[in-house]
Amino acid sequence: MKKSSEHLLQNRREIFQFIKKYAYRFPVEKMCKVLKVSRSGYYKWLKKEPESMEKHKVLDNQIREEFEKSRQTYGSPRLTKKLNENGIVCSKATVGRRMKEQGIVARKKAKFKNTTDSKHDLPVAPNLLNREFKAEQPGQAWVSDITYIRILNYFIYLTVIIDLADRMVVGWSLSRSLDANSTVIQAFKNACRARMPQIGLIFHSDRGVQYACKEFIKVLEKYKVIQSMSRKGDCWDNAVAESFFKTLKVECVYRRKLKSDQMAYSILFDYINGWYNTVRIHSAIGYISPLAAFRKLTKFNRAA
Repeated sequence: MKKSSEHLLQNRREIFQFIKKYAYRFPVEKMCKVLKVSRSGYYKWLKKEPESMEKHKVLDNQIREEFEKSRQTYGSPRLTKKLNENGIVCSKATVGRRMKEQGIVARKKAKFKNTTDSKHDLPVAPNLLNREFKAEQPGQAWVSDITYIRILNYFIYLTVIIDLADRMVVGWSLSRSLDANSTVIQAFKNACRARMPQIGLIFHSDRGVQYACKEFIKVLEKYKVIQSMSRKGDCWDNAVAESFFKTLKVECVYRRKLKSDQMAYSILFDYINGWYNTVRIHSAIGYISPLAAFRKLTKFNRAA
């Protein structure tokens, strides 16, 4: 009902704007009759228009400010949430409309391409996660994946590990090689330094050879971690990790021409540690940042 009423109000506003535009050519009363709006309603709108325009100007400035703070990545849902948090009362429809008026467009996610090789004869783990991308506390369930990043005329490979409780990227590695030691094992070691996994943690990934190899399985066994893998050829079974890569590439990687491994590392460090984990709000965790979610979860755990 709310959406339909906003749509009707928007249509009526457009009609009034049309009448105002052509009032010098046609009688207002006749245009109101043809367009099925009241003349009194039109004059009431005309009287309030300067005030409305001033409100729009203020809101437009606030939208632009939050959009720039988001590194030009937030769409209307996240911008609305941030504006509401700042005490600015507005709907998603209004924010979307004002963004369109100003030509503000958030970057859209690109189609994801798989990097890992699942064509092997190594044993695979069952899908224990089964698309239940939630955990009550940090250190209970991690998801991981590998993607490629172009550096001039060659590729480097980014491996990430994400905690499902707060969507924090707890560990990541960057390498020129796709071998297990350079990718998943290094990322896992980095994750364990940042956040010790609980005994019985579920580690979920696709069926890539890096995750299925004996070297990585030994590392998981050392930490008493239970392995889980996606079903064959089903990208949705690892949707959280793949969604992160889409977001990362659109909001960070595709916006620059990366010229060296060092440049890539610096930019990725800034994005992951300085933005994604600490500032960027996520719909899956109630429109707060992973850091805020972690603090909220651990505070609740200590209180209990």
